[in-house]
Amino acid sequence: MTGDLQSWVGRTRTVADEMAAPLVRRMAALTDRTDVPLQHGAPVPNHWLCMLFDDAAPQAALGADGHAATGDFLPPVPLPRRMLGGRRLTYTAAPRVGDALDRETMIAAITPKVGRSGALIFVTLRHSITRAGDVIAVEEQDIAYLEPKRNAPEPKAENPAPMPMAAWRDAFTPDPVMLFRYSALQFNGHRIHYDADYARDGEGYPALVVNGGVTTLFLLEAALRRQPGAQVLQTASRTMNPLFCGRAATLSGTAPDAQGRCILWAEDDTGATALRIEARIG
Repeated sequence: MTGDLQSWVGRTRTVADEMAAPLVRRMAALTDRTDVPLQHGAPVPNHWLCMLFDDAAPQAALGADGHAATGDFLPPVPLPRRMLGGRRLTYTAAPRVGDALDRETMIAAITPKVGRSGALIFVTLRHSITRAGDVIAVEEQDIAYLEPKRNAPEPKAENPAPMPMAAWRDAFTPDPVMLFRYSALQFNGHRIHYDADYARDGEGYPALVVNGGVTTLFLLEAALRRQPGAQVLQTASRTMNPLFCGRAATLSGTAPDAQGRCILWAEDDTGATALRIEARIG
């Protein structure tokens, strides 16, 4: 199924963007941050780079799920559902308000697998973000393409290892406005995050699916509240189970070690781990 897709490996695309003050203001509002200055040249939290570099595909180029149809830059994977499986990020310099930034994306690998819900294909993207030619962040994303949702509920993913003892725990109940505002910031048209009828009838979910980026953002923000003035330096995250809008969840984390390394995770209302992040903060 992936033989013809391998020719897409190595393709690259560059997108330019700007860390504009209105975007920083909106992200600060979403995260209830009052400590981020908006003047030109002021440093921005590293992990807020997530709101830049949207695809901005023309309306006519969107698929039924609201994403850009595959076959333009992304390969034409013959599976209908997609989700972010994992990502790895390293930051080397803070973005600043007003920065002109470029992101070069390369299709690094296309890997077929068989999982709990059937056939999967993982497309790994490697992003390099530069400012005036200097790299300020490198990211790898694993996009998972899945078979159509079955009526029977999929089993929960098994945790790869027991979670450590939490040094802190925060209640977290994502609501539709939060999901909408995050999707709007990213110009993310994926309908499972804002169209409840489509999420239920089109993809078989019981409610709106919380964007993995939302969970990641609020986990990192919760950790940073415990380390005022610190920045996220490195993350490696794995999506394990979905969170659903309106259902109580919990954000947890360990205390950082001497190198600033900690484990962060989110649990759903049953206690199952939804997202796990190995982070370095300093």
